[in-house]
Amino acid sequence: MAIFAIGDVQGCYDQLRRLLERLSFNPDEDRLWFTGDLVNRGPQSLETLRYISALGERAVCVLGNHDLHLLALAAGADRHKPTDTLDAILTAPDRDDLLHWLRLRPLLHHDVTLGYTLIHAGLPPQWDLGAASACARELESVLRGPEHTEFFAGMYGNRPDRWSPELSGMERLRFIINCYTRLRYCNADGALDLASKGPPGTQPAGYMPWFEVPGRASADLHILFGHWSTLDGAQARNVYPLDTGCVWGGRLSALRLDGDDSGGWYCVDCPGAQRHGNA
Repeated sequence: MAIFAIGDVQGCYDQLRRLLERLSFNPDEDRLWFTGDLVNRGPQSLETLRYISALGERAVCVLGNHDLHLLALAAGADRHKPTDTLDAILTAPDRDDLLHWLRLRPLLHHDVTLGYTLIHAGLPPQWDLGAASACARELESVLRGPEHTEFFAGMYGNRPDRWSPELSGMERLRFIINCYTRLRYCNADGALDLASKGPPGTQPAGYMPWFEVPGRASADLHILFGHWSTLDGAQARNVYPLDTGCVWGGRLSALRLDGDDSGGWYCVDCPGAQRHGNA
């Protein structure tokens, strides 16, 4: 059995299938981990969502911001954006089953045996694995419960921008979801900068990539994440950025997590369904 982690697919189904061919993926034996953002901006979001959901327990997928955008749209709590490619899902006959499956995905997956932690975006510097897992479970219970529509209505916003255990209600949930699905930069005190999207060096003074904050409580974890295509796979200690910009004309990348080829990278080139600037 082989286990591979794959970066943001974003509806690039043909590229996903080409990558799986390169991996010699055997759906009867192998397992896939996805960093989230399965859908949107690419041309085949419906096909992507159908394929990955049909893998069942052979696929682990955490939620990304585009996945949440789809769920919020379906709940009537968000508006269509010009670059959305989600109509095929929203009008599909199996829409309800697909959306239900997506809404039940986790925000964090940790495998003790392999020693990897999977998220979509980032973690604030105050959270160790215990705190991160507890916050993920807290929000997952809301997403999977009857109050998920109310949550989607209040999900968007950049405040609060700093963690405190005293946060409560929608402010607490919004901070948690912003870390898991939007975080790129923060300062040494953990204040989030959710506006900057470029590569390191383009952020405001005093801010740094979330994984470079000195004394970060999760520094001992081996973290797999997506969301940040402008990193272009650049690695730092114990972090593995997997979004290499497939939808922008970059690559769709995979990292093997087990066996003799553990740590081996694989990728396929992508023609690009969008141009940068359509963030």
